[in-house]
Amino acid sequence: MTAPVQTASPGAESFPETRRGSDFSALLQAARARGLMRPRRLHYAALLSVDFAVYVGVWAAVWFLGKTWWALFLAVPAALFTTRLAFFGHDVSHRQVARTARVNNALAWCLGDLVTGFSSRWWADKHAKHHGNPNVVGDDPDVDPGAVLWTKEQAGARRSRFGVWWARHQAELLFPMLLGEAINLRIAGLQAVRRPRDLVLQLAHLIIYVGGLVLVLGPGRAAVFIAAHQAMVGLHLGVAFVPGHTGMPMPPSGSRWDFLRKQVLTTRNVRGGGAISWLLGGLNHQIEHHLFPSMPRANLRRASVLVRAHCADVGLPYASESLTRSMVLACRHLREVGTPDH
Repeated sequence: MTAPVQTASPGAESFPETRRGSDFSALLQAARARGLMRPRRLHYAALLSVDFAVYVGVWAAVWFLGKTWWALFLAVPAALFTTRLAFFGHDVSHRQVARTARVNNALAWCLGDLVTGFSSRWWADKHAKHHGNPNVVGDDPDVDPGAVLWTKEQAGARRSRFGVWWARHQAELLFPMLLGEAINLRIAGLQAVRRPRDLVLQLAHLIIYVGGLVLVLGPGRAAVFIAAHQAMVGLHLGVAFVPGHTGMPMPPSGSRWDFLRKQVLTTRNVRGGGAISWLLGGLNHQIEHHLFPSMPRANLRRASVLVRAHCADVGLPYASESLTRSMVLACRHLREVGTPDH
C-alpha cells in the first residue's frame, strides 16, 4: 500500500531501516533526567478540582433556571467542561494521574462511565491499540473504514452509488459527522460492555443525565439541550483528535519502523500557546504524548524542546502546524483519498 503523506512530510520510502534501538533510548533518558516522567499528582488534583467544580456549577445553574429556554445557553459551557473531564479520563487511562492502578481505574470509571458517560474500559483498550500502531490499517482501530475512509483502497471498496458519493464528499461532511461523535462513542461503549459494573455505571449516567434534564427542563427543552450538548462535545473531541494523525504518513502493514519513527512520522503537533493547550487538553503536543504516553500532560510542552532537537539530530521531520492549518490538511487528505484516480 502506498503511504498517504501530509504536505511537506516525507513518505515511508524516505526513511531506510537504519539506526535502531538507541535513537529513542537516548531521548527517554534525557526526559527522565529532567524529571519529566515524574507524576504531577498535586497539579492534576488542582486542575481536576477546578474543572469538576465548574462542571457541577453549570448543572446547578441549569437546575436554577428551570423550565426556561434561557437554560439552553448553558449547553455550551456544559459541553466544554464535559470534554475537559473526558480529557482527564484520557490521562487516567494512560496512568498519568495516580500512582496505583487501583486509583487510576477508579478515576476512569468515575470520570468516564459515570460522569461523562463514555466507556472507560472500551476506550482504553481501543486507544492502546492506536498507540501501538498509529495509522497502520488493520492494526490501528482509529483508521478502520467506517463513516470516514482513510485510504484510497478503503474508498475504492465502496460499490454502492451512495457509498461512492459519500467517499467523494467526506471532507465536506467531516464537521457534520463530528457533531454525532459523542453519541457514537456512547453507543460503541455500551455495545462493548462485558462487565455488569460497567453497564450499571453507564446506565446510571443515562438515567441521571436524561431523566434529570427532563424533570428540570421538560421533555421538549431537554431534547434540544441534549442534542446541542452532545453535538458540541462531539465537535470538541473531534477538533482535539483529528489533527493529530489525519493526513500524516500511514505505514504499510508489516512495516518495520522502530518505535521513534513509528510515533513521530505518523503524528502532528498543533502549534499554539496556553489557550490552545487548554482547549485541546494537552493533545496539541501529540508527538510527545505518543512517545511518552505516561508523561503528565503538564510536562509535554517542556518535552517538546527535547523531542524537536532529537528529531533534528537523527534526521526526522517534526510536524507542527496551527489548528486551522492542521484541519485544512486533514480535510485535504480525506478529499484526496475519497476521490478516484480515474
